Amino acid sequence: MGMATTTPVDVKVRAGAPRTGAPRVLGYDAAGIVVAVGEGSTRFAVGDRVFYAGQIDRSGTNARFHLVNENIVGHAPRSLPVAETAALPLTVITAWESLFDRLALTRESQGVLLVIGAAGGVGSLIIQLAKALTRLEVIAVASRPETAEWVREMGADHVVGRDFAGEVSALAPAGVDYVFTSFTPGNVKAIADVIRPRGQVVSIDETGGSIDALKAKSATWHWELMFTSPVTDPADHYQHDLLETVADMVDAGTLRTTLTTHLTPLSAATMRQAHGIVEASRTIGKVVVTDWPEAPRS
Repeated sequence: MGMATTTPVDVKVRAGAPRTGAPRVLGYDAAGIVVAVGEGSTRFAVGDRVFYAGQIDRSGTNARFHLVNENIVGHAPRSLPVAETAALPLTVITAWESLFDRLALTRESQGVLLVIGAAGGVGSLIIQLAKALTRLEVIAVASRPETAEWVREMGADHVVGRDFAGEVSALAPAGVDYVFTSFTPGNVKAIADVIRPRGQVVSIDETGGSIDALKAKSATWHWELMFTSPVTDPADHYQHDLLETVADMVDAGTLRTTLTTHLTPLSAATMRQAHGIVEASRTIGKVVVTDWPEAPRS
C-alpha cells in the first residue's frame, strides 16, 4: 500500500480512543499494489493496482502493508494516478450505498435531492452519482464562495446557503423528495420544513438530538455506514463489485476524483496536519497523504 486519506472517521476514532493500552492504526482509505495473496484469493494477483476502504474493526491503512479482505477491494481505475485514486473508496462507497441502497434510487428516479455537506468528500460524490445515474434535480448546500464553486463543478443544479430552508422552499415549493445529510445537528427542523410528505432522508452522522420534527411529514430516516457490510457479512462481495463499477466510470470520464489537498510524506507529523484540516470542518473534497519517508540507513 502506498497512499492513504484522512476522513472524519479517522478523527472520530482517534478522539474516542483510550489513552492507554495498545496503539491503534487508523486509516480507512487506500490505494496501492498487491504484494501477496492468500491461498483462497481468486480476485487479484501480485502486482495488481487496487483501491479499498478497509474495515473499522481491523488495523487501518496508515501502514506500509495492509491485510484486507478481497471482497471489499476493487481494481484501481487505469486512468488515475494513485493519489487521486486513494481519495475515492470510502466516500464513493458511502455515496453509492446512500443513494442506491438506502434511498433505492434508479436511473428512472425523478424529483429533487437536497445535499447537506455537499462540498465534502461524500457530498461531492453524492452529487456526481445522482447526476450520472438518476434523473434527479440536485440542490447543494454550500456556505462559502469556494464551496459553492466546487459543488457546481460536481454538477449541482442549484446552490443554497447554510440557512437553507427559505431558499430551498423557493426552489421546490412542494418540498424536496430526498435529503442527504452529513451535517445533521442543528439542521433537523430545516430538513423537516423542506421535505415533502413521505419523503426520505439518509444521514451519515449523528443527529445531535431528536428527529421528531419529521414525524408530521411521515418521513423515513435512513442511516448509512459503509462499514456495516464488511463487519457483519465479510463473505459479501458487494463492495468489490461496486468499486469495479466505479473504476469503469472513472475511466469512462463519468466520475472524477475529489482529491483537493495532497500532503507528504506519510509520517506522524503529516497525519497530525491532515487531521487538523479535517477537524476544522471546512474541507473541500478529500485530503490524501502519500509517500513513506525513507527508512534510516544502518
